[in-house]
Amino acid sequence: MTEETLFTGPMNIGQAAAQSGVSAKMVRHYESLGLLPKVARTQAGYRQYGEREVHTLRFIKHARQLGFGMTEVAELLKLWQNRRRSSADVKRIALAHVADLDRRMREMADMKRTLERLAQCCHGDERPDCPILDELAD
Repeated sequence: MTEETLFTGPMNIGQAAAQSGVSAKMVRHYESLGLLPKVARTQAGYRQYGEREVHTLRFIKHARQLGFGMTEVAELLKLWQNRRRSSADVKRIALAHVADLDRRMREMADMKRTLERLAQCCHGDERPDCPILDELAD
């Protein structure tokens, strides 16, 4: 079975995972968090997924790829499923995430500069003194 295989009827968790590009473990995790509604089960207890659930899993995957946290994913899912939503609510979440990404990028740039400076100060030889470790110890 390849990811390109299309399923038209009920799918088991492995098939739904392959169709959505999300691991079976993450499918179970998203279901446990309530991001994916509980699905029907066979008499043997196996989950049965349809196209709707696969579409929802793809939505979650794309949101996670953009770095949205689980709380934001849950909010975005609710807005996506609510056809009377206000796009302003979606934009607010997206712009808050952009601001968070900007903040994290500045922090990472600061970390990079600090590490570059410390590495430059370190002789990197057989001597035991090390400004990198000294900085970490302060």
